[in-house]
Amino acid sequence: MSIELKMPALSPTMEEGTLAKWLVKEGDTVSSGDILAEIETDKATMEFEAVDEGTVAKILVPEGSDGVKVGTPIAILAGEGESVDALAPAPKAEAAPPPKVEEPKKVEAAPPAKGGGETPAAPSSLAPRAAKGGEADRIKASPLARRLAQAQGIDLVTLKGTGPGGRIVRADLGAAGGGALARPSASQAGELTAAAAPPAQPFETEIPHEAVKLSNMRKTIARRLTESKQQVPHIYLTVDVRLDALLKLRGELNAGLANRGVKLSVNDMLIKALALSLIEVPECNVSFAGDTLVKYGRADISVAVSIPNGLITPIVANADGKAISAISREMTDLAHRAKEGKLQPQEYQGGTASLSNMGMFGIKQFEAVINPPQGMIMAIGAGEKRPYVIDDSLQIATIMSATGSFDHRAIDGADGARLMKAFKELCESPLGLVA
Repeated sequence: MSIELKMPALSPTMEEGTLAKWLVKEGDTVSSGDILAEIETDKATMEFEAVDEGTVAKILVPEGSDGVKVGTPIAILAGEGESVDALAPAPKAEAAPPPKVEEPKKVEAAPPAKGGGETPAAPSSLAPRAAKGGEADRIKASPLARRLAQAQGIDLVTLKGTGPGGRIVRADLGAAGGGALARPSASQAGELTAAAAPPAQPFETEIPHEAVKLSNMRKTIARRLTESKQQVPHIYLTVDVRLDALLKLRGELNAGLANRGVKLSVNDMLIKALALSLIEVPECNVSFAGDTLVKYGRADISVAVSIPNGLITPIVANADGKAISAISREMTDLAHRAKEGKLQPQEYQGGTASLSNMGMFGIKQFEAVINPPQGMIMAIGAGEKRPYVIDDSLQIATIMSATGSFDHRAIDGADGARLMKAFKELCESPLGLVA
């Protein structure tokens, strides 16, 4: 019996995907567990496995197809003894021919008014002259210039372009009208307004450019961040954190862990600090869900990782209960597989709060956008030498600015301030991270 293979839902939020690559071809025999295709979701490129065995009778969706809806048939698998040709889908019925467009009827001129001469003809400047042999179609002109010329009755053949390569641009129409664009007649005003209404796109300018199609991941990032800024009222709280003690402890821990192949990063220690802070201030370890407030019993930290196509947030689950060395090993593995697009949905979907560190780029301070339904995200700036008051004297210390973004629907400012205070204290007295 033949089997219809459909576009799978490889994540709970997936509605469509890109069939990036077929790993089989028509006529191939496959068994359960064989990899059939690579499918690009909104977060990663995932492998599509065969559940049944059979022969690939027909590939319905070619590789590279974008926007394939979940549940759409993408291939047909023939069972044992079935004819591959018999399973080919029936050709689609031809579309009905488009309706014939009637020739416009000629409208006879109105008779002259009583007691007057003939109705005067429209000025020749308002009637575009027909170009011989389609000459107007071969003239180099910007789309905007063509629309304006058509609306004003200006013949492009009569103009000399001043744009790149002799291309006619909007300014050339002004020159044709004596230094200013001619005022259109009342009947032309609506047409001109409609032509000029759309905002100028980059591809309508004279600037060299390249139009790059958005990936599914970039579309999702754009949609979710827009929704976050429009729907989530953000409140931002910033503290300056002295890092000298944390850096000293990191050096000591790395010396002791060298023979185990573990090298802790500052980011690993900050993940632990944020997780413990959320447990200490549980009012911030929450999500807003309409008329419900979800309170979490552990801290799962989503960590922003930059990848070639955008950004993904692998999750360190139960970060508050793990040793820093375990967090370090897990983050190394997650970041590596994130950049290869090999994360499973459960490894990047969920989390109770996020951490985004741009200190390695030298960014002093920034405000991150909350990743709904999470209630907060911690933005980490660079640790740098700054003047700092220590024991009532001005000294030089390594200072890092950390900014928490909080969903003000779920988290009050005072609770957010308590979280930032707990985070600062853990970083400045870091033995609490290994206790």
